[in-house]
Amino acid sequence: MKSQLKLSVLDLVPRWGESSFEEALQQAVILAQSAEQWGYGRYWAAEHHDLEHLSCASPEILLSHIGARTTRIRLGSGAVLLPHYSPLKVAENFRMLAALYPGRIDLGIGRAPGGSAHTSMALSGNFLGHVADLPQRIRALTELLEDRYRYDDVPVAAKPVPAAQPVMWMLGTNTKGAGYAAEFGTGYVFGQFMSDTDGAEILRSYREGFQPSADLREPRAMVAVSVICAETEEQARKLAAQIPRPGESDLPSESTDFDSDGPTRRLIIGTPASVRDKLQRMAEKYRCDEFLVVTPVSDYDARLESYRLLMGQ
Repeated sequence: MKSQLKLSVLDLVPRWGESSFEEALQQAVILAQSAEQWGYGRYWAAEHHDLEHLSCASPEILLSHIGARTTRIRLGSGAVLLPHYSPLKVAENFRMLAALYPGRIDLGIGRAPGGSAHTSMALSGNFLGHVADLPQRIRALTELLEDRYRYDDVPVAAKPVPAAQPVMWMLGTNTKGAGYAAEFGTGYVFGQFMSDTDGAEILRSYREGFQPSADLREPRAMVAVSVICAETEEQARKLAAQIPRPGESDLPSESTDFDSDGPTRRLIIGTPASVRDKLQRMAEKYRCDEFLVVTPVSDYDARLESYRLLMGQ
């Protein structure tokens, strides 16, 4: 029997054409509100720095704004780039969100720089050194969220302490991120739309290596996919053809189909029925029934329409 697909939104918060950063952020709010209305389970915002076409450097601030304008949809980061930050500050930020919006907050963690080398150095200094320290940072963040962190053997707490803790996820495109998620007992999101690796194998390694944690007893995974949905196949392909080529945009732009033999960074395009069929087959291959959907069309109205059609509205 086919499982019911669970669909959520991953928003890179793009700034298209002549639109302002203010408009891009307003469109993020509209997308989150629409996603809630249409039945999507989550809205996650990405973090990027000093990239011309991407508008969100602080997902925690955007999520707080969106939380006040929605009522049910889960809100999360896709992802907070932990090498740049103090685990204590990240825990405080997301516990604050969890206290403001009880039972709705996801804390997605990533290890990418999120910008150019010089931007990364301006943000946090020696980024490569921070990446090398990432296991210690993840451990500290986990301990802070479980109220068992100590610094120089002195207890330190991340406050406020919400009744419902933020749910922690690791995001990645290879075995490194999957390994961290398995080791620390967090959920794992495989970024299929950005990866040339075999997602089924990476998710298998995550499940096999998973160590239960205080918050998660069994492995839990999602797959992030790039989707364009339209009333007809022709319309969907026209929208896909308008995606900027490499060098013209900060957004992923490869557009081979899931059924093709090309690299696995694939754009899934088609009618609602054909797209959902492809996602169902992907779910069976990856043994995962939950997808984060990013729609990279360069028109805000067309992006909303794609999400609406995909959810059968």
